[in-house]
Amino acid sequence: MARILTQTKATAVNPLKSSQPMGAAMAFLGIDGALPILHGSQGCTSFALVLLVRHFKHMVPLQTTAMGQMAAVVGGAEFLEKALVQLKARTWPRLIGICTTAVAETRDEDIAGDIINAKGARLRKLIDTEVVLARTPDFAGAVEEGWSKAVTATIEAITRPGTQNRDPAQVVILPGSNITVADVEHLREMVESFGLTPLILPDVSGGPDEVVRDRWIPIARGGTKVERIRDLGSAIQCIAVGEQMRRPAEALQGLTGLPYVMFGSLTGLNNADRFAWLLAAMSRDNAPKAVRRGRMQLQEAMLSGHFHFVGKKVAIACEPDQLLQFAQLFIGMGAVITAAATTTGYSKALQIVPTDTVKVGDLGDLEQLAADADLLVTHSHGRQAAERLAVPLMRVGFPAFDRIGSQHKLSILYRGTRDMIFEVANIVQGIHDLPPARAPPEPGS
Repeated sequence: MARILTQTKATAVNPLKSSQPMGAAMAFLGIDGALPILHGSQGCTSFALVLLVRHFKHMVPLQTTAMGQMAAVVGGAEFLEKALVQLKARTWPRLIGICTTAVAETRDEDIAGDIINAKGARLRKLIDTEVVLARTPDFAGAVEEGWSKAVTATIEAITRPGTQNRDPAQVVILPGSNITVADVEHLREMVESFGLTPLILPDVSGGPDEVVRDRWIPIARGGTKVERIRDLGSAIQCIAVGEQMRRPAEALQGLTGLPYVMFGSLTGLNNADRFAWLLAAMSRDNAPKAVRRGRMQLQEAMLSGHFHFVGKKVAIACEPDQLLQFAQLFIGMGAVITAAATTTGYSKALQIVPTDTVKVGDLGDLEQLAADADLLVTHSHGRQAAERLAVPLMRVGFPAFDRIGSQHKLSILYRGTRDMIFEVANIVQGIHDLPPARAPPEPGS
């Protein structure tokens, strides 16, 4: 069991974490027809929007209630009502996801009551649009907490309560914020290969990763449909991926009685086997040929790649669930975790991270702990630390703005684990392939 070292500094040096409202907004972007709104100042939304656009490499629908100085004093109810009405008239969203920021939360406003009053006063203008509130102050938590709160709030606000007729072919999947577009697509393919129908919430494979269109559409497209969220209780089983999704799974179980199974991670042979066995039990059939072939390819990759992992010292800085995901992968392949940093100390996932200590802090803390590391694993903000330490950087998580295609990197189940092994092995080989440093010319030569 890892020992959690809490934050001791008053300020962050090269921050590791992004805020709760950022995570909530990303979750809402995985719902078809959704429009996330940051309830706070215009500057809060501008910073978030810049980071999202740099990560996804295209425009992202994100709006603000634009609270000003006066609203910070007297309250933001009027700004919230005006934003709901105007955005509904302009964009006709199917769902409006309100993510609160510190500006609104510090005053301890009754935001839920403000929404009820706004809907009561403007009932005709807000008809056919769900309004979901996620309380996500950015002075606490990080992306995982915001993501979890948004999904939980969506289920509690939309899903039809009570026991429903179960469809033995339907399975609800609640993926965490560390699951990429490629991961969601692969999850769907694997579940469907067993003859089952996945209901994925949120489905980021059609939301933030929007295809090129001939005109700008100011709401999310292609994610989970609101109608399907209402009927989540008709599935036979819920699968939660990541400790952050335990809370939404419990909310769904409390509303509909739907049982859930937790997966701390879907990366690695054992985790992928457990997932395949669960699907086989639900479908009452053997694993398809493509799944068995994927397992054989992973075994071959583990055999070929472990030479490049054994004894390598790895320093990781990620959100808790992603930290567990990659720490288990590296330990399973024979590497050593010499430094581990994360964004928050409250996740139960940290208790089973295979390392002695986990530091709650920033990339400055990681840099100090990783002096003897052979590989740095974190997001794009870790590139300066990697340069100073003269070690290669493996970019994972959010944000990844200095590389193209980060959302299309597969990291789960048999194929994703295989690809991660190849990526790390190639990084390690690339170090040895570098030409020796040339000696400086002698004076007068």
